[in-house]
Amino acid sequence: MTYPVTTGDFSAASGPDPLYERSAVIDLDAIRHNVRRLADAASPAKVMAVVKADAYGHGAVPVARAALEAGASWLGVAHVSEALALRAAGIDAPLLAWLHTAESNFAAAVAAGVDIGCSGWELDRIVAAARDQERPARIHLKVDTGLGRNGATLDAWDQLLGEAMEYQDQGLLRVVGIFSHLSVADEPERPETDEQLAAFREVLAVAEDAGVDPEVRHLANTPATLSRPDTHFDMVRVGLGIYGLSPFEGQTSAELGLRPAMTLRTLVSQCKQVPDGQGVSYGLRYRTSGPSTLALIPLGYADGVPRIATGGPVRVAGRTYPVVGRIAMDQMVIDLGNIGPAGADLFGAEAVLFGSGDDGGPTADDWAVAAGTNNYEIVTRISPRVPRRVINESPAVGPGSPAGDAPGVRIPAAGQATP
Repeated sequence: MTYPVTTGDFSAASGPDPLYERSAVIDLDAIRHNVRRLADAASPAKVMAVVKADAYGHGAVPVARAALEAGASWLGVAHVSEALALRAAGIDAPLLAWLHTAESNFAAAVAAGVDIGCSGWELDRIVAAARDQERPARIHLKVDTGLGRNGATLDAWDQLLGEAMEYQDQGLLRVVGIFSHLSVADEPERPETDEQLAAFREVLAVAEDAGVDPEVRHLANTPATLSRPDTHFDMVRVGLGIYGLSPFEGQTSAELGLRPAMTLRTLVSQCKQVPDGQGVSYGLRYRTSGPSTLALIPLGYADGVPRIATGGPVRVAGRTYPVVGRIAMDQMVIDLGNIGPAGADLFGAEAVLFGSGDDGGPTADDWAVAAGTNNYEIVTRISPRVPRRVINESPAVGPGSPAGDAPGVRIPAAGQATP
């Protein structure tokens, strides 16, 4: 979906840059820093940078490139369609897609050299695609060690291995990897991680006895990469951490040596003085406690800000104010207090909902608390209506490149076309 700046015969060539009206600013230097930090923690294991869901809302193509520049060896996505979009952008790094349906395009994945996660039911379909393409498929066998989502059950593991090895002997596929996913690694005190690790070691032993010689065995996510070196094996899959967010309750990004990469910001679109008792937004759940100045912030739940997050912080002119009243589809309100005519000076000022927090400003974690969710959701849900402004691109990305024309270029979110 595209939100053009103008329509019809009108031109915005001489107008202001819409990226500065509202945008999610993506700092690729922060992505590179975080990948290097996680690579140091994982060494000697390799790093897979997980760029599913449009790189957690940050832009899959620029983030993938930055992660590879910083030392990631692999990329990971959920859907085959996400993998094909990266290939179409010219990214040829090792790439795994692991969440499929009966309509997933396995033939296109095989043709594009995309590795395919296989929980069992997909195997015959993958082999059919390999026959059709006259090219062996590369698969990673997934086992469910306790999370209860996709992956072969422990009881079905022997059968899956046997069938996969038969097809490998026929030259139809190559078992490239074996993997599983941890359920509670973000809660280091819980025993289930040890239980899953033990189960994973057992299935690896069974695979070795069956003659499987994978390139990579991978289990660790971001929290396990940072806290459980015994789960690293040959490769770690890091998602949240490369975006600079902490997976641990009670530990900040800074304490983990990570830098948040997304800043969500806009401009104050109205300031007005109101009397004591002025109601604010739908339902009038908030009323001013005296004469006050209300500032309108033009972002709402259509932009991905949680409607439930009343009280979420917004920073304007060096001060942080909570959102008052209900968050609406397109806008929200903050109460600046009884500042009188000085409020007029804040019209057009930058309003930051979350960012790095380096200046004491709000973070995605703060909004997660206000919404009763986690930081993953806060950044991932920012909608395509909010342009992504990418900064600190590699000098190699210049005019005529698939990523854009220069640092600060708009990178469309998934499903968008460049206007």
